[in-house]
Amino acid sequence: MRKKQSKKRPLLPDPKFNDQLVTRFVNNLMWDGKKSTAFKIFYDAIAIVEDRKQDEEKSALDLWKDALSNVMPHVEVRSRRVGGATFQIPMQIRPDRKVSLAMKWLISYSRKRNEKTMALRLANEVLAASKEEGAAVKKRQDTHKMAEANKAFSHFRF
Repeated sequence: MRKKQSKKRPLLPDPKFNDQLVTRFVNNLMWDGKKSTAFKIFYDAIAIVEDRKQDEEKSALDLWKDALSNVMPHVEVRSRRVGGATFQIPMQIRPDRKVSLAMKWLISYSRKRNEKTMALRLANEVLAASKEEGAAVKKRQDTHKMAEANKAFSHFRF
């Protein structure tokens, strides 16, 4: 028997932008519990985005939020065993999971870039994602293609 689901703990908003989404992103970015270092990387990346942006009416934080929404997937495939065979079944994603996946993809593909500092990598990935390009956006497109290809099995949904 399963235990009851744990309660969501409220996140404190970040000190600079007063935004909970930023804190959530920084928590994903953080390594070895070094939150202040993660905050420094994020704020440096936002400063770089501020310098490099072409769109004058949008702030760097809005550009980051646009990038995050461009990376968010809407459907994903889940494995399900039906009569001895395993099918990839396309399913809608919960809003909370959409944000989590977008953050994880943005951070992981930033880490794989070739720039010198993590702040620079993150800034370039954010700028690319805000223009609907870059590796994180490609990951979303691949996820959507996979779901589209397996649309025939959608009747196996629970």
